[in-house]
Amino acid sequence: MGWGASKAAIIGAIAGILVAAAIAMTTTGADAKATYESPYGYERTWNAALRLVRVDNGWKISEKDQANGYLLFEYRPPSTTKTTSGSLELVRGRDGDSAVSVLVQLPQMPRYHEQVILDALASKMRREYGDAPEHKRPPSDPPQEPPRDPAPDAGDDNKD
Repeated sequence: MGWGASKAAIIGAIAGILVAAAIAMTTTGADAKATYESPYGYERTWNAALRLVRVDNGWKISEKDQANGYLLFEYRPPSTTKTTSGSLELVRGRDGDSAVSVLVQLPQMPRYHEQVILDALASKMRREYGDAPEHKRPPSDPPQEPPRDPAPDAGDDNKD
């Protein structure tokens, strides 16, 4: 192999490294998050989430605030003893809606870890509380009667 061929190989390797570095710099980090819409209401969802994290999985809770709806915990994946920080957030539905959005974030882990936690929460709630309650819509205005057809005209009163 001559000098020209080795030059081309070196330039090709450098170009490959530069392309890989450019791709790595432009992609986002592990900013994954997964959500679940819980139809069980805020109180039930909060209690089940707290028990799932602390009792069922034995993860240490570093901070919790029920009024604002968040848990910070130390997540330990099943395959290792190393822990990483995680958060679980509950967001109340609008306008008295009983649905609650549950958001799990494990920034240092692949997204499927977050989804596994949410699936476990949904399963736990079905086991403990039964089937999800039906979504209740706020009552709308009472139905109004359709307009009646006017009475038929009896004819002209001024007829001779």
